[in-house]
Amino acid sequence: MHATKGSVVKVHYRGTLRDGSVFDSSQGREPLEFVVGAGQMIAGFDQGVEGMALGEERTLVIPPERAYGPWNEDLVMSVPRTNLPEGYDPAEGDQLHMALGPRGRPFPVTVMAVEEDHVVLDGNHRLAGEELTFAVTLVALSGSPEVS
Repeated sequence: MHATKGSVVKVHYRGTLRDGSVFDSSQGREPLEFVVGAGQMIAGFDQGVEGMALGEERTLVIPPERAYGPWNEDLVMSVPRTNLPEGYDPAEGDQLHMALGPRGRPFPVTVMAVEEDHVVLDGNHRLAGEELTFAVTLVALSGSPEVS
């Protein structure tokens, strides 16, 4: 039996960047469970697990376009400090949520720089522009989830 679209799988994984640094791992945690082909995972990971057999180990090398996309300069913005919550003292690396768009949906941003009268915010995912490598082991596999 192999993982196909609609299969419920559990995998253990270790995600690394080109320099070998680990950015995420299931080590010491429950395996990651998802439905293959359901869009719950980044495209390259989802497609990379498809076809795996129970117990199989596979290395997935995923380019930015199949992961979190290329880094986008248009998602970097300068915001007046007066637009920040009262009493908040921003620091580089802080993670914030901005309300964007007509419905004010929360959008995660990272503080890139703090200036006297403004802050520079980056709306790119922290892994945007990165090639990701995952060592994946398929530890559980079942057919399509039941429809209720």
